[in-house]
Amino acid sequence: MTERDVILDLAGVSGGYGRHDVIHEVDLRVRAGERLAIVGPNGAGKSTLLRLVTGLLAPTAGEIHVGGQPLRGLSREAIARRIAVVPQLASLPFSARVEEVVALGRLPHEDPLRGPRPVDRAIVADAIDRVGLGRLIGRDARELSLGERQLVLLAVAVAQAAPIVILDEPTVHLDIRHQVEVMDLLADLNVREGRTVIAVLHDLHLAVRTLPRIVVLDAGRLVADGPPAEALDADRIRDVFGVDPAVMPDGPWSRPTRRSSSRPSAGSTEPTGSTETAPTAPAGTAR
Repeated sequence: MTERDVILDLAGVSGGYGRHDVIHEVDLRVRAGERLAIVGPNGAGKSTLLRLVTGLLAPTAGEIHVGGQPLRGLSREAIARRIAVVPQLASLPFSARVEEVVALGRLPHEDPLRGPRPVDRAIVADAIDRVGLGRLIGRDARELSLGERQLVLLAVAVAQAAPIVILDEPTVHLDIRHQVEVMDLLADLNVREGRTVIAVLHDLHLAVRTLPRIVVLDAGRLVADGPPAEALDADRIRDVFGVDPAVMPDGPWSRPTRRSSSRPSAGSTEPTGSTETAPTAPAGTAR
């Protein structure tokens, strides 16, 4: 990985709230055009890491660079042009139609004096179409179901057209059909537009089946980074998540691993080095 390839670079990053650090000395480099999942047990620091990466929290140690520029030197508007964020769920404090909410994604690009341009309106319309929200046009976004509101927030990120899309549990309120459609859309954004996709996921099966690189956090530290078969092997499931991999079929953790097969004790917690690869993204499904 060359310096020119790296779009997001965390070097020795620690941070948290008040005097309490939740994230500890994280090193993470993401290439432009990668797709990866951040996974870990509850309390591992996943959401805190996202807040650091998006500038909502300032690190207490280390540096974060986005596109080669220090994050701490960027304005909120400049960050929004580089990073689009899809939160778990946001409540709207005001009444707004679906298309008006999606149009918020264009604010970082608009002239503050002239307002939206025809190109901005076209991008908003395309985002609504790509996410499949046409049937909701004209509806008050506050009256939508949790799943529908989650899709509206995804459309905001699509309209924002930032090179990095960060998602915090993007499928948590969606039924299985919409989960598949959202992950297909993310793959499409990645393959057709070259966007870098970083998703925090609790569903390990969904993560390993749809994202070629897995980053594992545990107690605020990065403990694995690599392809699913290496990052989420049986030992990692046992050590990090405290679960017997035998109760979780159909994953890389259900196959014998080099770490576990080389030792007589299946419950050993011997650490392994992280592996970073350059994944090949599967073709996306265009809507």
